[in-house]
Amino acid sequence: MIDLGVLKGSSFAVLGLARSGLATVRALKASGIDCVAWDDDAPSRDAAAAIGARLVEPDRIEWPGISALVISPGIPNRLPRPHPVAAAARAAGKPLICDVELLARARTAARYVAVTGTNGKSTTTALIGHILKSAGLACEVGGNIGRGALDLAPLGAEGLYVLELSSYQLELLDTFHAHVAVWLNITPDHIDRHGDMAGYVAAKAHIFDRQQTGDCAVIGVDDDFSRAMRETLAARGGAAVVPVALDRPIAGGVSFRAGMLVDADGYTVDFSDVPTLPGAHNAQNAACAWAACRWLGVPREAIVEGLRGYPGLPHRQERVAAVGGVVYVNDSKATNADAAARALSSYRDIYWILGGQAKEGGVAPLAPWFDRVRHAFLIGEATELFAGQLEGKLPFSRCGDLKSALDAAYALSRRESGAGKAVVLLSPACASWDQWRSYEHRGDAFRAMARALPGAQSLGEAA
Repeated sequence: MIDLGVLKGSSFAVLGLARSGLATVRALKASGIDCVAWDDDAPSRDAAAAIGARLVEPDRIEWPGISALVISPGIPNRLPRPHPVAAAARAAGKPLICDVELLARARTAARYVAVTGTNGKSTTTALIGHILKSAGLACEVGGNIGRGALDLAPLGAEGLYVLELSSYQLELLDTFHAHVAVWLNITPDHIDRHGDMAGYVAAKAHIFDRQQTGDCAVIGVDDDFSRAMRETLAARGGAAVVPVALDRPIAGGVSFRAGMLVDADGYTVDFSDVPTLPGAHNAQNAACAWAACRWLGVPREAIVEGLRGYPGLPHRQERVAAVGGVVYVNDSKATNADAAARALSSYRDIYWILGGQAKEGGVAPLAPWFDRVRHAFLIGEATELFAGQLEGKLPFSRCGDLKSALDAAYALSRRESGAGKAVVLLSPACASWDQWRSYEHRGDAFRAMARALPGAQSLGEAA
């Protein structure tokens, strides 16, 4: 837990009492700092009360005595409609911040690596943390991944905080300073919260706020928005800018293609045999992690060792079991078509389990990868929608639930593949809430079921 004692004399209102909100209340109370708290959800309020939170209804918050509102990033503070507490705080002239800002104010001596982008944030954050820890550096990983910012261990001048930061968090920072800022990519997302693409890009761009000479901005430059951001930063001066590009050399930067990485001076790394980093999208993640770690002074040999030893993240193309030559991959985090495309593009001879609560457009945008699929197994509410989109394009079966789909995929892959290589892939392209509590719940169930199949060998560090 982070000691917030440097903030004594301040008083905070905490809105949102899930993971980060509860951690904020705990840290403030442990540091002897006054705070009031609220959540619209009664069970969340009960959880906060159990740790001693002082609950105050929104219309009873006395704003003149409050220094700032610590708001959960998931709660709208402007668009599409501001939460009443956020609106009241702003009307009272109080700043809106998040737990990452409190971390930055409390641990000013440490260095910070911040990672953002539309896709790949979690993998890149975890990969950088893994490389740094493997190299023997004091490092804590959290933010929008794993532990909340205030649940991390306190680090001093030799420490590195590696934080995944969403656009929601970035717009709630006031003093936070990223010594290394990693911007992976930008595609349309969260438009309801930011109004339009310009608003979304502007929120992401806060990752570069307060960077200065001696800092580094690592930028993937394979989309128009990111290329424009690189030009903006280069014109601004100050922090160094290291571009990362696909399939082409780039001056002063790092290039990558599936399995290969080329540093600015031509130094080449082949990580095509790293099973936890499949596909071109993971090559980008690895190249951005490489650039960040090189800037921090990690020797190349240590980065290569870290890349090769990376265990991967649960539910993100997680190899969980093998039966003969057939590998079972848990990609439950793929809750939309764009995420599923990344998995489909990484394999061939796929037995694809998909379905759940469908997102707009369904799986029609995935047609370019249908030739990689031997058979699809449909589950959940999206079954008939997906059946209509797949009809005549690839063979499929209506299975209803995950267990039935997995059993059918097991039987068919054993019959068709024999000793050959194939993949049974759970990449649902759907939300999980029709049959599961979360994508994690769904992925955990798939992992357990796959490892219980006849002849299955468990894969992964959790095996």
